[in-house]
Formats: sequence, C-alpha cells, structure tokens
Amino acid sequence: MSRRRILCWPDPALRRKAAPVEEITAEIRDLAADLLDTMYAAPGRGLAATQIGAMHRVFVMDAEWKTGPANPVIMLNPEIVWSASERVLCDEGCLSLPGIVVAVERPAEVKLRWQTLCGGMREESYRGFAAVCVQHERDHLDGQLCIDLVGDEARAMIAPALRRLEASA
Repeated sequence: MSRRRILCWPDPALRRKAAPVEEITAEIRDLAADLLDTMYAAPGRGLAATQIGAMHRVFVMDAEWKTGPANPVIMLNPEIVWSASERVLCDEGCLSLPGIVVAVERPAEVKLRWQTLCGGMREESYRGFAAVCVQHERDHLDGQLCIDLVGDEARAMIAPALRRLEASA
C-alpha cells in the first residue's frame, strides 16, 4: 500500500471517463488499498481512482471516519439505481480542487449497486452526507466535478481560485 499523488484541476485526466473493472486482479486490489491510504492521508472522506490517474471505475469512501470509527467502503463499477425526488443543498469540497467549496444540489437519498473486491454484488441506500459523498465520487468516474453542477453566479465566484490552481499546475 502506498500514498499516491492526487491530481488537481486542471489536469485533463480528471475529465476522462473511467473504464469498467472487467476482472479483479492484484492491480485492482493494490489500487483500492492505495486509494484508501491516499484518502485517509489527505485527509478526505472519498477518493475516486480517476483522481490519482487510474482510469478504472473504482472509488473508496468513509463518510463518517472523522466523527466516528473508520468504516471504509470500496466500490467497483458503482451505479446509481435509484434517486429520491427530494433534493438537498450541501457544501462540497474536493481533494482535486483544494481550497474550493461549492454548494451543490443533489438527491437527498440514492441507492447504489457495486461490485466488491471479492467479486460479489452489493446494493445499499445512502442518505445525508454519505449520499452526497457517493454521488460526488461516482461523478468523478464519469469525468464530472462538483464545479460542473453549480450555476453561473457560483462559477464566477470560484473563477479566481480556479485560475490560481491553473497557474500552479
């Protein structure tokens, strides 16, 4: 296990769509372990493989570890199979957008289906911050960032911070 460098805006890899995991190999297991090490060290609550330049549909999360015991989840080929019509507005930060927080509106509850590292399928519903986290990380696998989900006014407010990140790239 090792910590990997987290890619930051405007790295073009953040905009690429990840490929499905066809086979659970030692490389995929090592990737999952590295994602967890990197996420906890950052310290974040979720991290997608695309954020470290690995173009596999894998993300890890531990939505509550900062306020309770660690409970890491590794998701391969995650898909949202249901979304609530109720919406919530939540401030979102991103390890790939350091120093930027945006208010994003998302479904208040989602049901996710994914493959485990053991090859089995799992399905679970998420509410609250965990729902925001799984949607945020799932978006990364399609090359979408939380800044893509805000209006023009919010985008204009974060423009100077994005330019600073671009200048330091």
